This record gives sequence, structure tokens and C-alpha cells, in this order.
Amino acid sequence: MNTPTSTAPTLPASTPASAASPAITALAPEELRSWLDTDADRGGQQDVVVIDVRSAAEFESLHIPGSYNVPLPLLSEHTDELAARLGARVVLACQSGVRAEQARQRLASSGISTAHVLTGGVPGYAAAGGDVVRGKASWALERQVRMVAGSLVLTGLIGGRFVSPKVRAVAGVIGTGLTFSAATNTCAMGRALSVMPWNRAAQEPTRESAILSVPDSASGSAA
Repeated sequence: MNTPTSTAPTLPASTPASAASPAITALAPEELRSWLDTDADRGGQQDVVVIDVRSAAEFESLHIPGSYNVPLPLLSEHTDELAARLGARVVLACQSGVRAEQARQRLASSGISTAHVLTGGVPGYAAAGGDVVRGKASWALERQVRMVAGSLVLTGLIGGRFVSPKVRAVAGVIGTGLTFSAATNTCAMGRALSVMPWNRAAQEPTRESAILSVPDSASGSAA
């Protein structure tokens, strides 16, 4: 007589279902509003730190009250120093989320794995009814990149038609650059445009004014 055996698949009980899933880092504007309102109800005790990684000019034109302007190039240069000052609730914001995601990846390499990226950036937060500070209007860096790239492609096509076929190579170079930018999630043109005079504010953030102005949450928690 054969002994019946169970054919039901055995699931590893020691592995949680969410273990293989990547951590959710996106934060909806409505959620950030709730977090900031909670901080306000505590009488100003800051639990959430919002880091705006856009250029100083973009920050001046529109930003979230109480946020800290640490442009992405400055954050990249002082990632470890900034990470050492951050606590558990960090929100990274930019214009659309691209630069904020780059900042999140850099901070993750320095041990900050809980940083959130604000969905829709600062404009999305404003559109959702969040409180913002408005200054002199200026073009966002992403919009400038689209304008310059589109203009160069158009110049290459028109020049190739009426000047010389060789001018069409300009369009090919820009197309290659945009493809590389998408594949690596970087933007050399954006970095170049960020240092242009019209993208620089009267008071450019420095290590002292930006990095060291962020509250040292890590030391505060230890204390």
C-alpha cells in the first residue's frame, strides 16, 4: 500500500512577500502636505527635511517654504557630508523628478536609503494645492534643455538642406546625446546650461550656506 504524499508546493516561510520588491521612493504631493502640516502642528519641530536640488534661479522662482536649496552638482560634491546630517524623513524635489532621483541614488550610496522623490516636482506640489513661495519667473532647466536640443536639431536639418549635407551631422550628434542621456539618466547639456549667467542667482549656494544649513538630524537623534 502506497503512502499518499502531498503535492502542494512548499513556499519559503522565511522570505516575506515584499523582500524581492524594490522600495517605494516616490512621494505624492498630498502626502508631503500631510507631513509638513504635522510638523507645523508640533510648533515648528522639524521632522521632515525637503531638499530642493534645482538651480538657485529655479529655486528663487518657485520653492516649498522651509525647503533647503542644494543644487545637484553641489550635492554630488558633498554627498557624504550631507548624508551624515540627514535623518529618516528626507524628501528630494526638483522640477520633474529626474534630478531628484539622481540625488536619491547618490544619497543611497552614502547610506541614506529612505529618501523620497516628490512626484511631479515642485510644480506638481503647487498644482496639488501645496503652499509655495513664488519669485521672479524663469524657465526650468528641463525646458531649456528641450529648447536648445530642438533648436540644434532643427538647425541641422535646415542647414543640411540649404547649406551643406554635412550640417545634418548636428542632428545626429544631438540624437546620440539624448539617447545616452536617457540610458544613463544624466544630462550633460543640463549641467552646462546650469552654469549659464541666466541660471545663476545673486547668492549661489555654497557648502557653508547649503550643506551646513541643513539641520543635523543625525546628531540631534543621537543626543
